[in-house]
Amino acid sequence: MSEEIIENDGKNLVKKKRRERIVRKGRLKQERLRNFMRLIICLGIISGVFYGSQNKGWYLNSDVFIKPDNNIVRIINNKIVSTDKIYAVLKNVEVPEKPIFVANTKQIKNGLMELAPVENVYIRRFAFPARLLIIVRERTPVITISPDEKIPPVASFTNDGKLIGKEFMPLDKQYKTILVLTYGNKGDDYHKWDLKKVKEIQKIVRYVETYSKEKVEYIDHRDPNNIFVKIQTVNIRLGKADNNIYKRIERIPSILPQVKLVESKIKYLDLGWDKVNYLKLQ
Repeated sequence: MSEEIIENDGKNLVKKKRRERIVRKGRLKQERLRNFMRLIICLGIISGVFYGSQNKGWYLNSDVFIKPDNNIVRIINNKIVSTDKIYAVLKNVEVPEKPIFVANTKQIKNGLMELAPVENVYIRRFAFPARLLIIVRERTPVITISPDEKIPPVASFTNDGKLIGKEFMPLDKQYKTILVLTYGNKGDDYHKWDLKKVKEIQKIVRYVETYSKEKVEYIDHRDPNNIFVKIQTVNIRLGKADNNIYKRIERIPSILPQVKLVESKIKYLDLGWDKVNYLKLQ
C-alpha cells in the first residue's frame, strides 16, 4: 500500500507542476499581450498628438498682426489707446510658430505695456481656428492739460501720476477730468509733474467745490505763483500754492454771496492774500 501511495503522490505532484507551468505560460502571454497593447496605445497617442499639432487650427497665420482681423485677434476695453496704435505695436511682435496652446504671449504683453495709458494686459488663447483675445486695462485720466480753455487738451495725467501725451488725445467723453491751463514752459513744465502734484491739484479742486458749492470749470496754472480757479459765478485768484492756500479757500462761503450781488462785471475774486479779500472789476 505504501508503494501505491507514493506512486500516486508522485503522479499528483507531476500533474500539479504541469498545471502550474500552464498557468505561468498563460499569465506570461497575457502580460506580453498587455505590454504590446500599451505600446500600441502609447504610439497611437504620440502619433495623434504629433499629427494633431500639425493641424493649422492650432497655429496663428504669419500675417495675423499685419492684416487686422477681429475674428482672429480681438482687442477689447481700449478706450484711450486706439486699435490702430495697438496693431502698430503688434506689427513689431513675432507671430508664435508654436501651437496656440503653448505659444508664449509675453512679448505681446510687454510691447503693449510700453503704451503710457496701458496699466495691464490679459491675453486669452483659443484654438480651431487659433485666436487671441487681448483684454486691455487702461489707467484712469483725472487731469487734462491745455494752454487755453478754448484749445483742446494736449495731454492728460492719470490717477497714478502717469503722463499721457497728445497722441492719445482727445479722451473719450466718459472721462470727467479737471482741466488745467498751463503753457508747459520752463517755469511750469508739466512734463516734470509727478503724482504728488496731481494729488495737490485734485485737493484744491475738492476744496473749492466743497466751499463754493459749484463745479470747477478749470484751473489756470499758467503762472504757478498766481493760480486761478474758475467756477460758474466768478474767477478766483488763489495765488501761490503754499501752506495757506486751503485756509484762503475756506473764506469762499463768506464772500461768494456778496459777489453774486455785485452788478458790475467782475474780473476775478482775489483770495491771494492771507487776510484780505479783493474784487477786481473789469
